[in-house]
Amino acid sequence: MSQLPILVAATNLTKSPSNVRTVGDPVADAQLEANIAAKGVRQNLIGVPIARKKGHYRVIAGGRRLDAVHRLIEKGHFAPDYQIPVLVLGNARDAIETSLEENFFSLTMNPADTCRAFQDIIENEGKTAEDVAKRFGLSERFVRSRLRLADLADPVFEALRNGEITLNVAIAYASTSDRTRQAEVFELLNDGYYRSNVNEIKRQLVEETYLGSDPKALLVGRDAYVEAGGRVDLDLFTDATTERWIDGDLLSRLVAEKLAKAAQALREREGLGEVRVSPSTHVSYNDTWDLRPLKLDSPERTAEQQARLAQLEAEIEAANEAWEEADEDGQVEHAERLERLEAEYRSIEAPAPVLTDEQKAGALAYLVIGPDGQPRLHEQFYTLPLDPDGEAGDGVAENDEEEIRASAQVPDKAPYTQRLAQELAEMKSELLRVHIARDPRFALELGAFWMVDKATRLYGSEDLASELRADTFSGALTGFHSGTRAAHEWDKIDQSLDRTWTDAGDACQRYDAFCALADEARAAWLAWAIARTLHAVTAGRKGEVFINHLGAKLDIDVAAWWRPTATNYFDRLSSKAAILAHLEEIGGQELASRYGASRKHELATSAERLFAGEVPIEPEARNAALVWVPDVMRYGRRTDLSEEAPGEGEAACSDDLPQAA
Repeated sequence: MSQLPILVAATNLTKSPSNVRTVGDPVADAQLEANIAAKGVRQNLIGVPIARKKGHYRVIAGGRRLDAVHRLIEKGHFAPDYQIPVLVLGNARDAIETSLEENFFSLTMNPADTCRAFQDIIENEGKTAEDVAKRFGLSERFVRSRLRLADLADPVFEALRNGEITLNVAIAYASTSDRTRQAEVFELLNDGYYRSNVNEIKRQLVEETYLGSDPKALLVGRDAYVEAGGRVDLDLFTDATTERWIDGDLLSRLVAEKLAKAAQALREREGLGEVRVSPSTHVSYNDTWDLRPLKLDSPERTAEQQARLAQLEAEIEAANEAWEEADEDGQVEHAERLERLEAEYRSIEAPAPVLTDEQKAGALAYLVIGPDGQPRLHEQFYTLPLDPDGEAGDGVAENDEEEIRASAQVPDKAPYTQRLAQELAEMKSELLRVHIARDPRFALELGAFWMVDKATRLYGSEDLASELRADTFSGALTGFHSGTRAAHEWDKIDQSLDRTWTDAGDACQRYDAFCALADEARAAWLAWAIARTLHAVTAGRKGEVFINHLGAKLDIDVAAWWRPTATNYFDRLSSKAAILAHLEEIGGQELASRYGASRKHELATSAERLFAGEVPIEPEARNAALVWVPDVMRYGRRTDLSEEAPGEGEAACSDDLPQAA
């Protein structure tokens, strides 16, 4: 073989029949041609001389490059005498082996390397994505998608580089530009069953984000959201309706503020007793399950309306006949007219109920978000719930100082409705389940106790707050999802379990596959199975003392895991006085008096911010607020429960227990 390549005119080069590559790829060939057109042939061809034809060579390696040059000459991009570097073999018998070596040992670039290479070209050479696309014969969309991969969160990008995830999985993570969210979802799913499930990855990424066409986004408006620091996930192919708003928490806060102002204005304008806000397009069952619907009478139709109904019936019948006889274009026009006529007919036939001034004063209404993003009153009204003194609340707080001071006292009646008491018990138990599931040794010990204790007693197991069959607890709440940190942590635990054994075959094969799991994997399953049996026990019921005993042993810091919000606590209390009593607990009468004039819904929102440390108050009060939780959410012995005699129910755990922080 010659030591150095020589330059040969492309017209003097032909592909050798010994070239082993016979199957091409039109797309890849077009990309190679575009690159050669931009940069020329930078890698020499390998050829052998043609006998009795001086200066002519058959190319045995680099045939694709030669074909690309010939096509460019035909297109007039290169001159006919365009020269290509050729490394000449001295022995033609090595032709097939040499061709195989070049093609067989070629390695496709790692997608991660391709991403960073495109990025380097743009940053170092000052090129655009369009320039790169033209140079390599690619679409601009393809280049931009690879550039987006180059900006993946570090753990995701390294997984792609190391071959731990596929290109499709990496593209799924790149569906959002929020690198923090990418890393969170990667950590959540990477060791679980759904680590390669593209749909699940995308679902997790968009959780708590919103499309620009979402009613919440339309309500706030893009300018207000961005001005407040909100981020929008944009690329070349999104528009105002398909772009995704990343900061869901910020958007929810802006929605709450805007709806609260609209509710206040509506209440004052219409004279309604109370207007509550539902930051969605509907009112959920959980919001209204304990409210009594207000029965309203529809106004009687006038003679003019009766006559108009008869006229509309005739017009609708005629429009239907015209639609059947019309052509395709005419049917569209008649269909639009029919829709207008039917809408008018429905509005007259079933007019909206009318509230009298007296009914308005005692009515509770919900303000929701319409599909167009505009606030609107929900069609159903409710009777205002009674205050602890048995009178309907009027939704208005007095400014009288004596009234404020009196309302700040702890009410004689328990502030918890039956529903709220059950929800608090559920959130408390789910927190305990998470801690059991995260401590396999504790779960093993607890599970063994539950099983043997039940086996040695003929009757009664309510005080254990568990049924070990590992059936998940199904309580009185329907469709309830707390959305707390503990709930999210439980989902992470559930998704991290090794489920490879579940598809092994019949029962014997599944059992053998489960036994073959690592000790840690089996222990995680045991902890999960035991934790999911835990009951939610309402305060004062059998089993609560044992719940508190377990939480104290696990040393659960409730305040670090659960914070009271307007949604999960303050707005659910039975009266405004109960909220003010909590403010007095952390900041005394002075702090409670500051908010005494607020309406209950506004007070609940303020309390949420106070107990989250978001409102500047005295340092001592702020510190107390950050660690405050209601007594029913604490673990440890309850001081307000009467002692039971030894041997009856809870007395087995009657030792003094440390109060949880």
